Amino acid sequence: MTDDTPATFAPGLTADDLAGTVPDPRTAPAVRWGVLGAGNIAGSFADGVREHTAASVVAVGSRDATKAQLFADAHAPQARAHGGYEALVADPDVDVVYVATPHSHHHEHALLAIRAGKHVLVEKAFTQDAAQAREVLDAARDAGVFVMEAMWTRFLPHVAAIRGVVARGEIGRVVSVLADHGQYFPLAPEHRLYAPALAGGAMLDLGVYPVSFAHDLLGAPESITAVGALTETGVDGQVGMVLGYPEGVQATLSTTLWSRTATTAVIGGTGGRIEVAGAFYGPTSFRVVRHDGATWTYDGFRGEGKQYQAAEVARRVAAGETQSPRMSWGGTLEVMDTLDEVRRQVGVVYPGE
Repeated sequence: MTDDTPATFAPGLTADDLAGTVPDPRTAPAVRWGVLGAGNIAGSFADGVREHTAASVVAVGSRDATKAQLFADAHAPQARAHGGYEALVADPDVDVVYVATPHSHHHEHALLAIRAGKHVLVEKAFTQDAAQAREVLDAARDAGVFVMEAMWTRFLPHVAAIRGVVARGEIGRVVSVLADHGQYFPLAPEHRLYAPALAGGAMLDLGVYPVSFAHDLLGAPESITAVGALTETGVDGQVGMVLGYPEGVQATLSTTLWSRTATTAVIGGTGGRIEVAGAFYGPTSFRVVRHDGATWTYDGFRGEGKQYQAAEVARRVAAGETQSPRMSWGGTLEVMDTLDEVRRQVGVVYPGE
């Protein structure tokens, strides 16, 4: 579906009905963000906060003070630039810290922010492994602060609409989920995705999306079967997974660093299917195809998309809550347990594990 193609819906439904569980991000409270890490993903997050919410990025921290200043100039002109992470989490004007460093450092930097009494949003995958995730969440529980994994997909309008379609039974009982996420990264041992010391590989950076998507619809799997191929540096370059659930339900998922795949998803039910356009994990469209011949589409394009998770954090923090029901601590741990088991079967071990 192209951007100028009008969306059509099931009889009696409108776009607002389908995405009604996702309020406008601009209506969320105006919290003050500190961004820990100054990479590309952090930049897109800061842009989303600035352009589409009432909140603001008031500080950014990087090990390189010059890089921090360049980031602020580009993405948050009013923000203070800190040449160190300790200075960022100690900034008295910061309410919430967004951790956007490599996977290998999420644990360390989340704990740093929690110990400073800050609420925390941690980029996906939440940590290097489930053991680290449990330590972070235990620390957050003890400190009484809000912590959430930045799985932004769960907060997007088209995902809310998909969940509505499933809940109404429009495609019957869900029996299968298919999803892939592949991007092309030429072999470069120094690149974070090829570096074991930075918890590289396809699974934690790309594969977490289809795994979390399946988890959102089906919950934690009863069985996990994975096959994969390693890169020359020893991280996973490509992985295929089948997650098993009760009553024969399956999720068939794949991820790769070696090809830019369609990044689509299909949810199959006993009465029809939902075809999610690529990239399924970002704002996009989907089509419902029912076995009775009815077909309709939903257009979920809403800009870059990270503003929705930022708004969720702001609302929960303002309400005094410590976690989000859409990306709960238990859900994060179940996803991390799945990623750990996939890596175990494929043979990926990070330094220190």
